[in-house]
Amino acid sequence: MYETVKPLLFKLEPETAHHVAECLLRSANVCPQVWEFFLSDAFVTHPILHQELFGTVFSNPIGLAAGFDKNATMIAGAKALGFGYTEIGTITPIRQAGNPKPRLFRHIDQESLQNAMGFNNDGLFLVQQRLEKRFPFPIPVGINIGKNKITPADEAIYDYTKLIRELHTYADYMVINISSPNTPGLRDLQNEQFISELFMRAKELSDTPMLLKIAPDMEVSQAVDVTAMAVEKGAEGIIATNTTVDYSLLSYPRDTGGISGKVLQEKSFALFDAVAAELYGKTTLISVGGIDSAEEAYRRIGAGASLVQVLSALIFKGPSLVREINLGLIDLLKQDGFASIGDAVGSRR
Repeated sequence: MYETVKPLLFKLEPETAHHVAECLLRSANVCPQVWEFFLSDAFVTHPILHQELFGTVFSNPIGLAAGFDKNATMIAGAKALGFGYTEIGTITPIRQAGNPKPRLFRHIDQESLQNAMGFNNDGLFLVQQRLEKRFPFPIPVGINIGKNKITPADEAIYDYTKLIRELHTYADYMVINISSPNTPGLRDLQNEQFISELFMRAKELSDTPMLLKIAPDMEVSQAVDVTAMAVEKGAEGIIATNTTVDYSLLSYPRDTGGISGKVLQEKSFALFDAVAAELYGKTTLISVGGIDSAEEAYRRIGAGASLVQVLSALIFKGPSLVREINLGLIDLLKQDGFASIGDAVGSRR
């Protein structure tokens, strides 16, 4: 069905197509009976995929990456698509419109996206209201947080601590996002001094697990040092990676924004693998970036990822992708003799 609809969707501007998808998925909040058909087919709950992480049960390891559901409107819809968990955001304290349009571009032949969205979101107050209305959620939810564009770097910590204070009770985990390329100066916060102070303050504010998300464009040694230090200071997980500004990966790149999708696959895996070599067994690792099949998800799991996330591949391969990955993982786990996915995590280290 998606292959029939896809050409029509791709005639729309990418951001318009996203809004169409959001409207459909939001209906799961008010008409859950309509989505029961999709749930029975898409949501894979085989016991071999179950894991307990962050004090909650994940029915399968495939999550919807941050950036799709920016405003907490599609949590029920994410489950209907088959996701075992979802990550909303990035949320900022004050509502912001983001960067000028157009700011989202498809690279169809390379199954990749380029976005310069700029943390467009409804802001803390409205998102908090939605979360309160829908809580408790049908699947685990991570909340991805960032600073406002107008907030100076030397005041950024106040944005993050405000968001933690107000949102932590709704989250199964929270993600400190200092790795998006679309907010000026944000990646400069990927330094030991800022991260150390932020995670120490976060531990004082909340018992909710706090994770750090890093960029794929960091030097390997820097990424290892920064993530190891974050874990030492209280981070309970690392997400690798965000989008890349390595425009050499695309045949015809735009001159702005971060790249996700198929072309990011190897770059993202390489940095994840380096971080996992240092931190596997010491913290929870989540891999994201170019994951588009059961085989690729399994590669990340073998390298040390307890969870993986997809986003761009969903656009190019359609909503059946999540089911296909989970069913493929079941087969791969059984072929290799694993009784559970937890046994496979880090098995190739």
